[in-house]
Amino acid sequence: MNPSLIKISFFILLVSFACKVPQEDVSATITYPEQPNIVWIVAEDLSPQHLGIYGGTGGKTPFLDSLAADGVIYSHAYSTAGVCAPSRAALITGAYQTAVGGHNMRTLGMSQNALDAYPPGHKSYSAVIPADMKTYPELLRMAGYYTSNNSKEDYQFKGPVTMWDESSNKAHWRNRKDSNQPFFSIFNLNISHESQVWARADEPLLVDPADVFIPPYYPDDSISRAVMARFITNAMRMDMQAGEIIQQLKDDGLYENTIIFFYGDHGDGMPYAKRELYDRGLKVPLIIKAPFFEKGGQLDELVSFVDFAPTVLSLAGVEVPKSMQGQAFLGVQKADPRKYIYAARDRMDSEYDRVRAVSDGRFKYIRNYMPEKPNYQNIQYRLNNPLMIYLLELNKAGKLDANQSRWFAPNKPTEELYDTSVDPYEFNNLVADPEYAEKLTELRAAHEQWLLDYPDLGAMNEQEMVRNWWGGKDTPPITAAPEIAFNVGKVSINVDMPGASIGYRKSTNDTWSVYVGPFEAVRGDSLYVNVHRIGYEPNGGAMVLK
Repeated sequence: MNPSLIKISFFILLVSFACKVPQEDVSATITYPEQPNIVWIVAEDLSPQHLGIYGGTGGKTPFLDSLAADGVIYSHAYSTAGVCAPSRAALITGAYQTAVGGHNMRTLGMSQNALDAYPPGHKSYSAVIPADMKTYPELLRMAGYYTSNNSKEDYQFKGPVTMWDESSNKAHWRNRKDSNQPFFSIFNLNISHESQVWARADEPLLVDPADVFIPPYYPDDSISRAVMARFITNAMRMDMQAGEIIQQLKDDGLYENTIIFFYGDHGDGMPYAKRELYDRGLKVPLIIKAPFFEKGGQLDELVSFVDFAPTVLSLAGVEVPKSMQGQAFLGVQKADPRKYIYAARDRMDSEYDRVRAVSDGRFKYIRNYMPEKPNYQNIQYRLNNPLMIYLLELNKAGKLDANQSRWFAPNKPTEELYDTSVDPYEFNNLVADPEYAEKLTELRAAHEQWLLDYPDLGAMNEQEMVRNWWGGKDTPPITAAPEIAFNVGKVSINVDMPGASIGYRKSTNDTWSVYVGPFEAVRGDSLYVNVHRIGYEPNGGAMVLK
């Protein structure tokens, strides 16, 4: 733990949070570090309702419920897409994935077999984010933090070596060499991912299928219950894994003064939920345990994934770059509460669509830019889920009710409007209802203003976008070569390319350091340099200082 501690007067200023968590309830005996330790526990494919603290759907989540009892829950936290990679692009940059080229699912790591289903000429690529942007872990490292990621990235681009001290399935705050160094550590829990529904199909269930909640967009029968029981069982096992991480913090004496975020990387990993812009695809659980929060509180302000990066920087005392499009919701740089959250859907695997959404927390507006297409897409990966196959069979036989079958309609309206306070599953489109004409006009204007405020690369042909990034060529550019100078016992490194990160180390066994200015060295030292403009190929090499 960083030993630099200050009294309660500072951290009351630091957090300045909403009225449901009154400042006077914070104990005046608590101290707070200038650079607090921060841990993110991230569950894949998880809507809030599966946690007991949010109501529960039949399973038990005692560890996360206990974390919430020690902190606060957010009732209106949203991803920027109903699927992981675009949302993770927004998380890592603090900018909308549509504005940085990370909107198509996905850009990297596709097998040739998968690419065969794509339009001719499609290829994997690393998104070329704007040159004035840096990822928040690199900014934290530049401020002295140890950053670790265990272990999923999936940011739609290959990150520079300067982003993490360690990113692997062994990454942990315990791996830092100096126990006084502040840390930021992420743990990604894959067990709740949609793939685990079929990958763990033969494992014992922890919940009786007869006891689970079945949302009305599925038929309430034995098949739906069996699949949902598997999904809820996986969520319960995820809770146990989260509990292990929390216990490690307690064992290390770090729990009380560490800021802990728990959240899902988007909504449920189930058919007609994942990949959609309805709340079941976008709304996520968010629990934050921090020394400055009243225990057991709830905050109703709107929070978007683009806000997470600026919030972490704000809590860590790092200036939030103007290039970040989100806003801090905690810390000394806390902004006024946002009025709207925004979300987007673009290519999903080989299937193209373009959908945008804006919500004020109650009313949701959706704009379908390809209304001639159905909501349902024949995504091959999803066909592994037995419930997906079953829904297709029931739809073909005409055995789904109107709300269940609307997913398979041959087209969709250009605009949709829902009042989620009375219609949480977003079945009743209010666009034609004159009673809601004013709200429709308001949210339509909010959507159109968002398009003016931030570039929407989803309006561009994907391959044209990539060619523009690559200067019309078929391969990505190479980052400019580093310029290295060694004078009077100090090394200086420069790269003549905006947006390039500079990493260096003196041994292949060392972690890459972020270059922030000249550093000491002696003649005969080995030096390894890696410069990387995100989206380009890295450059660099090894040398002996002379």
